[in-house]
Amino acid sequence: MTPEAQRLLEADIKHKNWRRFGPYLSERQWGTVREDYSANGDAWNYTTFDQARSRAYRWGEEGLAGFCDDQQLLCGSLALWNGQDTILKEQLFGLSGPQGNHGEDVKEVYYFLDNTPTHSYQKLLYKYPQRAFPYEQLLAENARRTRKDPEFELLDTGIFAENRYFDVFVEYAKADAEDLLIQYTIVNRGPDEATLHVLPQLWFRNTWAWGYDDYRPALTALGEGAAQAAHRDLGELTCYAEGAPEWLFCDNDTNCERLYNAPSANHFFKDGITNYLIGKQADALNPARTGTKAAAHYTLTLAPGTTQKVRLRLGPASLKTPFQDFEQLLTQRQAEADQFYAEMQQAISDADARLVQRQAFAGMLWSKQFYHYSVPRWLAGDPAFPPPPAERQQGRNADWKSLDNSDIISMPDTWEYPWYAAWDLAFHCIPLAQLDPEFAKNQLRLLCRDWYMHPNGQLPAYEWRFGDVNPPVHAWAAFRVFKMDQKRRGDAGDTDFLQTVFHRLLLNFTWWVNRKDRDGRNIFEGGFLGLDNIGVFDRSAPLPVGGYLEQADGTAWVAMFALNMMRIALELSQSNPVYQDLASKFFEHFLYIAEAMTNLGNTALNLWDDEDEFYYDALNTPDGGHELLKVRTMVGLIPLFAVEVLDEDLLAGAPLFLERMNWLLDNRPGLASLVSHWQEPGKGSRRLLSLLRGHRMKRLLFRMLDENEFLSDYGVRSLSRVYKDHPYVFRNTEITVNYQPAESETDLFGGNSNWRGPIWMPVNFLLVESLQRFYHYYGEDFKVEYPTHSGQYATIQQVAGALTERLTRLFLRDPQTGRRACFGPSKQLQQDPNFKDYIVFNEYFNGDTGQGLGASHQTGWTGLIAKLLQPKALNGQSQDEDS
Repeated sequence: MTPEAQRLLEADIKHKNWRRFGPYLSERQWGTVREDYSANGDAWNYTTFDQARSRAYRWGEEGLAGFCDDQQLLCGSLALWNGQDTILKEQLFGLSGPQGNHGEDVKEVYYFLDNTPTHSYQKLLYKYPQRAFPYEQLLAENARRTRKDPEFELLDTGIFAENRYFDVFVEYAKADAEDLLIQYTIVNRGPDEATLHVLPQLWFRNTWAWGYDDYRPALTALGEGAAQAAHRDLGELTCYAEGAPEWLFCDNDTNCERLYNAPSANHFFKDGITNYLIGKQADALNPARTGTKAAAHYTLTLAPGTTQKVRLRLGPASLKTPFQDFEQLLTQRQAEADQFYAEMQQAISDADARLVQRQAFAGMLWSKQFYHYSVPRWLAGDPAFPPPPAERQQGRNADWKSLDNSDIISMPDTWEYPWYAAWDLAFHCIPLAQLDPEFAKNQLRLLCRDWYMHPNGQLPAYEWRFGDVNPPVHAWAAFRVFKMDQKRRGDAGDTDFLQTVFHRLLLNFTWWVNRKDRDGRNIFEGGFLGLDNIGVFDRSAPLPVGGYLEQADGTAWVAMFALNMMRIALELSQSNPVYQDLASKFFEHFLYIAEAMTNLGNTALNLWDDEDEFYYDALNTPDGGHELLKVRTMVGLIPLFAVEVLDEDLLAGAPLFLERMNWLLDNRPGLASLVSHWQEPGKGSRRLLSLLRGHRMKRLLFRMLDENEFLSDYGVRSLSRVYKDHPYVFRNTEITVNYQPAESETDLFGGNSNWRGPIWMPVNFLLVESLQRFYHYYGEDFKVEYPTHSGQYATIQQVAGALTERLTRLFLRDPQTGRRACFGPSKQLQQDPNFKDYIVFNEYFNGDTGQGLGASHQTGWTGLIAKLLQPKALNGQSQDEDS
């Protein structure tokens, strides 16, 4: 067992809380729904970047390359000043949703380089320009650009020309669970001598200003460059700063004078350090050298190409020589991180693949954030402040009064999406389970808790609209995580976890049936479902032509949900026969959904179009008519996800389920005929349950594997490329759908709905897994043309492998050109030795070139690449058994 694995075990059995401190501080708190107390729900303008340095937040904190404890009581982060900027670099700068020509967008260059599951070792790189940061240029140029233009990024400004920037490497290492080593390594990459002010900061989250509890913790100067942090719930810690720098003290309180031109009893505000250092306001700091926010001030002068280090240690007060063993401990934790990943990556022979996977894991772990949001308190307001506007009681999230969150949660992105999203989180748990199965399981449990799940059984989507509808992928994720953990443990697995999640998801399945099946016909209308910008209409809004949609993807997602629940019930039935009845229930429900997709509401309409041999959404018109919306999108491929393979051994262990299944299929031949080969044993005497008979699967793959339609060099596009030259036109109107490989050129769907043709990692991952399941049934004899029109044929497993290889091309260096597709045309990213091996994991990717787009650090679901890079040892074993 590696030392990191030993720490994980100690944390899991609660012997030592190695997870107490971590990278749980978000990169952005401003512009979030939590901090919005406006009448009209205008979160982006209620709290802004300009206000961030001066406003004390109600629900959380933000900082650059920061950390905090698991209740976010004590926070730490880095502040920098190059002598040119008008403000400290304390927060990452970015554009709000309305400011960006493609929605919100962080405008900084930074990389998550390393992290371990207990955060015993972490490493991040931030690139800080030596010239004045181009805040106004970024705002003005992006405002000038339209949706038809690309985003204007920091690299585009020329700010890094002549390498006039500092590389700031941030490292954290744990000497013990509550003994944190902090090292900043600064490199002057430029041609001239340059000065940099480095200000490591500590502060307490403001819990005292809201009228519940006026207790104030304290940061206080000690001798020889140290400061004491005292909090009644944390105890006392000492921050030792090497070199005895000056400590600067103020308070984490709102500067009402600056923001509102209002007097304040306090004079030492949150922005006191900026006002003192840059604004030359001598009275901005507390001369008593105490407060709730503090920074150690270092001034470094670096010759060209040289490196300097700043070291601090946050630990017990009893350390007499805090830096004597610092280097040895830091080196040891680095070596232990290498050992942990060497064991995990021993089957990966390619060094570049190991680098990409390790940085993907780093991004996943750096994206664990403290999330605090109590909707009832948010709606009612706090005792120390006037009540919020009355409009809030009918506004955003007003019907989620049961939601009360205060946990460490895996976020999609620490700046653009510093809040959890239900279906994103399900995907996150797959790579997280490779690292820390207990954390992954706890994340899936969390969303099902009473203080997350709505009393009606709905899972919260995301804070901008908890009541929106995300695809129901949690049962799939729970079972995958269970099987991965089961293989790691080498026993029957954590059935307590599986039972807990299963029973909670019963409520969620019932919500889908009762709320999203309009007429009880097993056709589901999920609305948004994450695919909001590839269809004809905005599915979250009333249709401009009236009526409503019968959704092929919504229905297929619920079919997948039913099969996932059936499979979980069968797993649990191996030790408790009671679950066989529930497995039968979900099997039967799956059959009825399959029937509904073929005979829509007992009408002549079918969501499968025999002419095009593809699945489409159907428009149900106000006059009672039906019309297929024949635009080929990812919507029509999602029925591939509803597939399950049952082994003979599993069925033998569930005789009551097998008896009921046989009765249904013998006595309801109409249902039986809709499901692929359920009665015919396949490879290894397995049985297949799928929405697709063999012919339909082949025809969907015919479209999907066509490079003129869905198949890109880098994965499967979300919209067929045929619409580039031949846009889909709805009823000879101006409503059209055309292929756009990168950001969308339409704002029909609002916000940052940027995808119309790009490649998404999560749905591609599910396609790969579905193909593997089909192969486990069909085996080597079932082949399809790959690519379509090539005249070459491959097994389903070979196709899955080829699709995986295309997805890994997004990140891996091309052996001929040395380029990484995700970097796009940037010569600096592709060739500069100080850029070319630092990876960011974007939200989605250009459908033609593979360039990374959208949120630049959405490692979250794009972190699935870490799982795809892990070699599979199939050799006839079921996908369930493969971790």
